[in-house]
Amino acid sequence: MRKIMTATMMLLALACNTAKDNVTTGNNLDSLAQDYVRLGLTIGKYDGDFTDAYYGPDSLKPDTVKLPQFPKDSLLAQVAGLQQKLAVFAATGMADSIQARAKWLNSQLTAFARRIRIFSGELAAFDEEAKDLFSVTAPVYSKAYYDSLLLQLGSVLPGNGSVAERFNKMASKFIIPTNKIDTIFKTAIAEARKRTLAHYNLPQGESFTLEYVTGKPWSGYNWYQGNYKSLIQVNTGIPIFIERAIDLACHEGYPGHHVYNMLLEKNLYRDKNMAEISFYPLFSPQSLIAEGSANYGIEMAFPGREQEEYVKTVLAPLAGLDTAGLSAYFAALSIKAKLAYARNEAARGLINNQLNEQQVLQWLTGYLMMPDKVAATYLNFIKKYRSYVINYNYGQDLVKQYIALKGGTEANPAKRWQLFEWLLSNEVIPSELLAQ
Repeated sequence: MRKIMTATMMLLALACNTAKDNVTTGNNLDSLAQDYVRLGLTIGKYDGDFTDAYYGPDSLKPDTVKLPQFPKDSLLAQVAGLQQKLAVFAATGMADSIQARAKWLNSQLTAFARRIRIFSGELAAFDEEAKDLFSVTAPVYSKAYYDSLLLQLGSVLPGNGSVAERFNKMASKFIIPTNKIDTIFKTAIAEARKRTLAHYNLPQGESFTLEYVTGKPWSGYNWYQGNYKSLIQVNTGIPIFIERAIDLACHEGYPGHHVYNMLLEKNLYRDKNMAEISFYPLFSPQSLIAEGSANYGIEMAFPGREQEEYVKTVLAPLAGLDTAGLSAYFAALSIKAKLAYARNEAARGLINNQLNEQQVLQWLTGYLMMPDKVAATYLNFIKKYRSYVINYNYGQDLVKQYIALKGGTEANPAKRWQLFEWLLSNEVIPSELLAQ
């Protein structure tokens, strides 16, 4: 018996020493999370598009000195070293929460490595890049698939000419006048916030600042500031159609990016002291959840025909727009939405050197009905953000499918909001979401 007790005490002492060694050598998970943040911020010193948000302590920020050359090999070695250490925590036998956290960090680091290579000029095919950056590859549809949708869209559009010409003629009636943009957006955001607050208790003191900008490759952007604050920018350099006020209000604000970032900060960073959440790398699996949930958030806040009804009764009259033909316009928009994956094909073709820039513009104007100026802006978006485009359409579909399969249907809105909140409050790997 004494031998057994002695052996047991020795094992306990060894375990305690091992745990102490892990802490002192930086191998415990919290310490690795801090190393993850330091590494991400270091990459962001060189790659200006890498860091989307950081609201953690200054102590994790690297020094401001940049090396003359991008330290690709050193950074890749640091990524590999962190992933090797994380493998211990992702192994079977660890608590589920520890495994999940380690796997999420590992998935994010895989994206770090791919972005490091992209920034250094080492490029890969579209699907390979998307898999590393966002943990999934988007489905491929043939040109015939998009042609069939164009025929369907053309059947509901009046007039003569190409489908794109007829759609843009219809849509031109519903462009928000420049002097009404601020009023319309503030009204739409207030309504989206009200509808979100009906389901969620948001952190006290949360707020956003709204700015209007031009010369950007995107239509809207949320710059999360931390402490439950956001800067929302709207690009007025391109025409803004009346339904886009609700789209952007929900996507950038409520229940989209602003709410997503707030819930992560509150539930994970502040309540659980998970340092990694304070750093948001744009090119990472986190962005597929962010963009997918933000796009699905439009349907969450304005289900069914409620967006059309709100535009017809509130926004269009406020903008001084004639509501005649608005129902036909929304019917066309519902068909046009099915063409969203054409963005992926345009980007895939450009990145894989199968389409030149002129051919990409033809895809954007022909299949997505983008006016020339908008298409040129979106071409710049593809060149800058590359495979990121899959996060909007495929991300939305993954989020919607996951929530529906778990019982969150339009017929059960309470369940849908509950599942949506879970997605916005946890570290979720898109590929695991797909598996579920």
